[in-house]
Order: sequence, then C-alpha cells, then structure tokens
Amino acid sequence: MMQILGISDARFLEMRTTVRLDPDVAAAAEQLRRERRIGLGEAVNELARAGLERGPLAAKPFRQRTASVGLKVDVTNVAEALELLDHYDDEHAR
Repeated sequence: MMQILGISDARFLEMRTTVRLDPDVAAAAEQLRRERRIGLGEAVNELARAGLERGPLAAKPFRQRTASVGLKVDVTNVAEALELLDHYDDEHAR
C-alpha cells in the first residue's frame, strides 16, 4: 500500500545517519563541497542523485573461461574427478 505524504510529513523524510565513504567517494564529495561551497551532506546527496539519474549500470555478461587439459573427466563422482585433476596438476607442475 502506498502512502502519500503531505507537506507536514516532510520532516520525516530528512534523515541523519553515519556512513562510511570509500576514499574515492569521500574525495569526490569533498571536491564538490569546495567547488560549490556547500555542506558535505549536500555534496553527498548531489552525488547520490547524479548516480540515481544515471540508472543502473549494465552488467557485463558472465563468460566462463575454459582451457583444454586433454582429459575426459566424468563428473558424476566429484571426489574421483578432483583426485584425477589433482594428479594431473601434480604431474604438470614439474
């Protein structure tokens, strides 16, 4: 259920909290604060809004990299498959 807030409810929308900023975010907020002569909270809000306007980042599709090791491995028995691969690694590490 969506509640529509009136002007009298606006005081509840302002929130004071403590956050940890990564160094790059803190530097960007500090730079914006100095450039615009605004408070740190306002600078963080502007950066957050800019990120929200940009929208979600497009995720790069996952692609599993594979390499041929010259073995045919039956993976129905996981323990046996791992033992075979460990043996292969031991032989080729020399």
